[in-house]
Amino acid sequence: QELPETVLLKFFRPENTPVPARPTPEQLSNLIKTSLHYPESFNHSFHQKSLCLVPVTLLLSNCSQAVVDVMIDLRHKTTSSEALEIHGSFTWLGQTQYKLQLKSREVYSLQLKACFVHTGVYNLGTPRVFAKLVDQVTLFETSQQNSMPALIIINNI
Repeated sequence: QELPETVLLKFFRPENTPVPARPTPEQLSNLIKTSLHYPESFNHSFHQKSLCLVPVTLLLSNCSQAVVDVMIDLRHKTTSSEALEIHGSFTWLGQTQYKLQLKSREVYSLQLKACFVHTGVYNLGTPRVFAKLVDQVTLFETSQQNSMPALIIINNI
């Protein structure tokens, strides 16, 4: 009885098969786009009430196709004396840290309150936003690129 002919098997991978690439640090720092929405100027009578509270909306947009873990930290303070002279100091009222998860292309609106004790020009662009891909095994989230200064004018009436 004759033995069947042995045939060699060839394994091949088509060249156009995408290999999952690790996102670059630049891509990771652009997962979440942030924008602050607030009045350009706010009138308040400091004689009647010493604290001026201004509602601010922080809009977070997931720019990726993936699910992203996001951490927002409002405790960041401007420490340079030059920035304090120009913009003054203010406080975020309420919760100072938020953790949330954004689905692909999801936009999330976070309602904040800024507290001022006197008139001046202030930079509301202090929230720090960190993000990481949900399936990424990382100890630290990547800091998201901050937008331009967000200036508000507080007037006394």
